[in-house]
Amino acid sequence: MWSPEQVEKTMKERGKRMTQQRRILIEIVLEGKCRCCKEVYYEAVKKDATIGVATVYRTMNALEEIGVISRNYLFLEPEK
Repeated sequence: MWSPEQVEKTMKERGKRMTQQRRILIEIVLEGKCRCCKEVYYEAVKKDATIGVATVYRTMNALEEIGVISRNYLFLEPEK
């Protein structure tokens, strides 16, 4: 399972910006309670009302690119 630190490090290595909103989204995704972007969004706005749907989708795409989640947003194990 990925840790928030691993995700942040990998995203930075791939040239992705790390914002407070992305940190919130990563935390929510890694909790594993949400199964789709809409659920992630609803949880995120509870923590930060300024997070938009587009930010959720962009972050989910970035997480998919680095291998944290798959297309159906189920978690993958980190590569060793």
